[in-house]
Amino acid sequence: MLHVVHHPAYVSPATDGGRFRFDKYGLVMDALRESGVNFQTVEPVSMPRAWIEAVHDPAYVAEVMTLTVPPGKTRRIGFAVTERVMRRSMLSPGGTWAAAKLAMVHGYAANAAGGSHHALRDTGAGYCVFNDLAIAANRLIAEGDAARILILDLDVHQGDGTASLLAGRGDIFTLSIHAEKNFPVRKARSTLDIGLEDGTGDDAYLMVLTDVLPRVLDDFAPDLILYQAGVDPHGEDRLGRLALSDAGLEARDRFVMRQARARGVPLASTMGGGYGEDRMAIARRHAACMIRLAEEAA
Repeated sequence: MLHVVHHPAYVSPATDGGRFRFDKYGLVMDALRESGVNFQTVEPVSMPRAWIEAVHDPAYVAEVMTLTVPPGKTRRIGFAVTERVMRRSMLSPGGTWAAAKLAMVHGYAANAAGGSHHALRDTGAGYCVFNDLAIAANRLIAEGDAARILILDLDVHQGDGTASLLAGRGDIFTLSIHAEKNFPVRKARSTLDIGLEDGTGDDAYLMVLTDVLPRVLDDFAPDLILYQAGVDPHGEDRLGRLALSDAGLEARDRFVMRQARARGVPLASTMGGGYGEDRMAIARRHAACMIRLAEEAA
């Protein structure tokens, strides 16, 4: 059984002047239904403001909550923070936290949103308002649900916000494997960063992943993995610079889950990036990721 955290408010109308479209968060649920997979949907609740402020500057949180994000920050985010955007920005961290709690029971669960790894302490950036990965990880540890968390970020873009927000924490390991020359131009320092050359394909990518991930898992010994499972390393992605095929993405995800399962570590995934004009095709890539992770976890 695939357990998916989703809320109708994950879907928001496009904002004026913004290129980002929020409809893939609804389309991915259509893609799951289309696949015929057996899945259960769980609705999240908004992350309490105090847990967001534990990671982000309370002044920035107030700007989001009161819809007064200044133009400079709006430009960094890439869209305006409207009432609908604000609400989904509160729900998404709650969804990642809920997926982690479900994963602790079932071995795996997916947040059908999240992976907002560019959001920084005092501003959003790169289509990210609040950093759900950092917020959820901090709360899970603070409340005693986990002692050591690995945030595995396989989006094509470096998880710079996650790295900077969690820098210096010995209980959270941030691992980012990304396209080195892609956004952001200025990289932060994760616990471990691996920047790949443009055009890296399946074989070279999987060689890196299969070398690095087992060593990190064995050395750090996390009791939970938060997996930023962006599908933008795909060769046809509009904002990617890598060259993974459908088969390469599948091999990536199956390897990740097999490594987690072999060590008895629960894993919760977030959607992360995936961009293209055919948004249903992107949604199907995200859905396929969730399906194969659930298959390997069974």
